[in-house]
Amino acid sequence: MQNEKVIIITGGSSGIGRAAALRFANQGDKVLITGRRAVPLEQTAAEHENIVGVIADTASAEDARRTVDDAIGKWGRLDVLINNAGAGAILPLADAAADRIADIFSVNVVGPSLLARAALPHLKSTQGTIINISSTFGHRPATGLSHYAASKAALEHLTRCWALELAPLGIRVNAVAAGPTESGALTGMMGLSLEQAEAVKNEERARIPLGRRGIPDDVAQWIVQLAGPASQWLTGQVIAVDGGLGLA
Repeated sequence: MQNEKVIIITGGSSGIGRAAALRFANQGDKVLITGRRAVPLEQTAAEHENIVGVIADTASAEDARRTVDDAIGKWGRLDVLINNAGAGAILPLADAAADRIADIFSVNVVGPSLLARAALPHLKSTQGTIINISSTFGHRPATGLSHYAASKAALEHLTRCWALELAPLGIRVNAVAAGPTESGALTGMMGLSLEQAEAVKNEERARIPLGRRGIPDDVAQWIVQLAGPASQWLTGQVIAVDGGLGLA
């Protein structure tokens, strides 16, 4: 059945990536998810027969090529690339160090670029789409998040530039800027304690106009929408899915 799409989702074993993978799989698409840890990948892949997990480092050019080759080798085509894997840190300027800055940008900017380059010929043949996952802080300043925010701002502008560059090939490029979402990022990626994370969550709930933090499915449904036929005349856009936080 050729209506089914083949999709790569980086960071697909948890949070927004996992929710999107399950949504795509449930509608009959084939999904390759990547991550650095085997167990979460295996657990997510076990939830649906249409999901396959591959251990890969988003910032590695070799892994980018291997990821695309795995999808092509298994299903023979590639329709959608979702750059969802992210890195970040609470990093005030006074604590900024070259290696920590490089780590953030290698995952949030270099990685999506390498994977998009590797996917390009296959997306050209299917007139496929690239969806980059950004953050409210890609366009809203925040103290202590300057380098994370700057990396997401870069990803949003890559989205616009790629949309112009790739439109003649029939490839659409859009982004979803996710607001604070229940994904474990605060205690994982951001390195906060449980108590610190809960304090941040309470502060965010108070600032978000719609009064709550998001759940992964709030964002995943928009990712699926951008990959679908209803979005065929949409490119170069950054869709904010954040409960109105960007307005506050």
